[in-house]
Amino acid sequence: MIPFLENEFIKLRALEPEDLDVLYAWENDSELWSSGNTLSPYSKFALREYLSEARQDIYHTKQLRLMIELKDENRAIGTIDLYEFDPMNLRAGVGILLDKEFRKMGLGTQVLDLIQAYAFGFLFLKQLYAYIPQSNEASQNLFLKSSYVCTGKFQEWIRNSKGFEDVLLMQLKSENFIF
Repeated sequence: MIPFLENEFIKLRALEPEDLDVLYAWENDSELWSSGNTLSPYSKFALREYLSEARQDIYHTKQLRLMIELKDENRAIGTIDLYEFDPMNLRAGVGILLDKEFRKMGLGTQVLDLIQAYAFGFLFLKQLYAYIPQSNEASQNLFLKSSYVCTGKFQEWIRNSKGFEDVLLMQLKSENFIF
């Protein structure tokens, strides 16, 4: 295990075939679709295919999804993604999903600390960023607590049931991250 990917309570690990059922539940929770780009449910077949390809290198796929696991229970409680990995400009997007049962417990901050240490200390990235819908105050607060700065706003960027919504661009530069 790479030391950047765990602390006393949680670890970030590769996806395993055994994660199929929990990924199926999360990916098909329509309440979460507005936070990503999902428009329809995923089949178990599609997720099995995804799991079989998920072992590929971040430099090849330009993304990395890791499971968030509680160490004392060996229980998956969410996922963390590095996406749109850009090795030329040394940056990647960050997306986090915590199961509803484990929100508001400080675990999200720990997960962001781990992925940031990995991105800056192991991948040697220059910056991380996140796109956050303006209505998602919990996610905004999580990223602000982890030293991200709101550097821009995409107006009427995503469509939801109420119309169009602005999306905030949150960034963290490696020099602003304390190891």
